[in-house]
Amino acid sequence: MKVQRWQLVLGAALVALTLGWYALRWYAFPGTAMHNEMWRFLIGDMAFLFLQVLLVTFFLDSVMQKREHDEMRQKLNMIVGAFFSQLGTALLGEIARGDEGLGDVRGDLVPSTQWKPSNYAAARAAFSAHDPHIDLGACDLVALRDLLHREKPYLLGLLGNQALLEHETFTDLLWAITHLAEELEVRPGFDTLPAPDRAHLAGDVKRAYTLLGVHWIDYLAHLQSAYPYLFSLAVRTNPLDPSARAEVNA
Repeated sequence: MKVQRWQLVLGAALVALTLGWYALRWYAFPGTAMHNEMWRFLIGDMAFLFLQVLLVTFFLDSVMQKREHDEMRQKLNMIVGAFFSQLGTALLGEIARGDEGLGDVRGDLVPSTQWKPSNYAAARAAFSAHDPHIDLGACDLVALRDLLHREKPYLLGLLGNQALLEHETFTDLLWAITHLAEELEVRPGFDTLPAPDRAHLAGDVKRAYTLLGVHWIDYLAHLQSAYPYLFSLAVRTNPLDPSARAEVNA
């Protein structure tokens, strides 16, 4: 950590004031007995100084680190929330249309207000273990390409955000989506792709889809505990539930 000039000046001033006050006391109260008393208090204060250093180093430092961690976590949650609002939810729904086996795990992916942390853990495990078979024919690849092309500056901006350096898994998701966008952009069309290329492209879609689904589950868990009104809308527009409707019916 670089020491600022004002910190050096302040430190020197405080040391000078301390020495000045001790000198004033030394000359204002002459006598051997008084000076011995001053030495006794000075040595006692210095002995307690080590305990003060211990308290500041371990206790206050841990409190400050926890506060910084909480602030960073809050900032990350805001970034993730903005991502799903801007792109993530729509992208997840677009890819889910081509997941032929989604019905096998869909029952675990419909959150409600009754869900507890254990339900989210089960949903996360179910989607992580899910091996989606992506049918590119069921996906609108042109719409997917246009969506990602339109949001590519936003994705690159997120990748340059220093706050995401500590969120490695979310960064992996952003790279997977960015790579998928580039794969789609370099192909002039999708109707006559050879089978090996379709398999390659399906693998890129699958990679982004799996990471996206897991983060979406974590995102909903955060919304339920922190922003119930946002959670309500997210559940009613669940991209993995074809029966979801934005209108409130009950």
